Amino acid sequence: MYDTTFSILITTKNRKADLIFTLNKISCLLEDASVNCVVFDDGSVDGTYEYVIKNYPYIQVERNAVSKGYIYCRNKMLNETKSTYAISLDDDAHFISGNPLQFIHNHFEQNANCGLIALRIFWGLQEPSSTFSKAKSERVQGFVGCAHVWRMEAWKSIPNYPEWFVFYGEENFASYQLFKKNWEVYYLPEVLVNHRVDVKSRKNNTDYSTRLRRSLRSGWYLYIMFYPWMLVPRKIAYSLWMQIKVKVMKGDFKAMLAIMLAMGDLLINLPRLFYNAYRLNTAEFKAYTKLAETKLYWTPEET
Repeated sequence: MYDTTFSILITTKNRKADLIFTLNKISCLLEDASVNCVVFDDGSVDGTYEYVIKNYPYIQVERNAVSKGYIYCRNKMLNETKSTYAISLDDDAHFISGNPLQFIHNHFEQNANCGLIALRIFWGLQEPSSTFSKAKSERVQGFVGCAHVWRMEAWKSIPNYPEWFVFYGEENFASYQLFKKNWEVYYLPEVLVNHRVDVKSRKNNTDYSTRLRRSLRSGWYLYIMFYPWMLVPRKIAYSLWMQIKVKVMKGDFKAMLAIMLAMGDLLINLPRLFYNAYRLNTAEFKAYTKLAETKLYWTPEET
């Protein structure tokens, strides 16, 4: 990869139309000499790789002939990046606000301990009717995977995302690692991203049970790896009870299957969790929980 100020890193698999839309939306950024863009095709069979090679010769394209998972792709791109900052975007996410690179650069320059920037994210198939926000930049616990920016010095100071998480939880893993290394995560509302996802329809998707399974187990993994020991049993038990109460007892039997499979995953991976633990002590945990929570969703505000 080239030595530039910014790298824009995008992982994709069988979503050519979404990727094309995103690349067209960020095309003006790619004209900037300080920016290089990498697209990692994780085993697509819809012609994604060939299309990008042909139509975007200025974009660096990597490819897995057989899918290895998006976490593998993220790790490889980040570890190969020579830029000062790396912008991680999902293939179905694009910038809405103007001058995002300037806001990002200025924030890092003014906050030497900032290891990662969490961007303001609107979840919806269409762009929001208003982009106004009264929110101010603040330190937060974590970030969302679909749109964030690494200071590469910070990335290099922590372990890779755990590929065995497969999906969900790797951002929290990185957030705890950053906290332990005295790096800070900041929310930057000046930069707005549209994540083109219909959140409400996800429950009806065929992968609902798989997503729930992976979400539950990643939460339990993180408790065991990072929480003070005395809190772990209570946190897991409460999480399990809430899933049963809110979902299973209301007839969501797909959730019951997901819970059982997630518990099996937890038991199988216990040795790995203990080996990779990097536990917060009581004082660190109290300091972490006092930080503002991760800004997952943004909804339009009244002016």
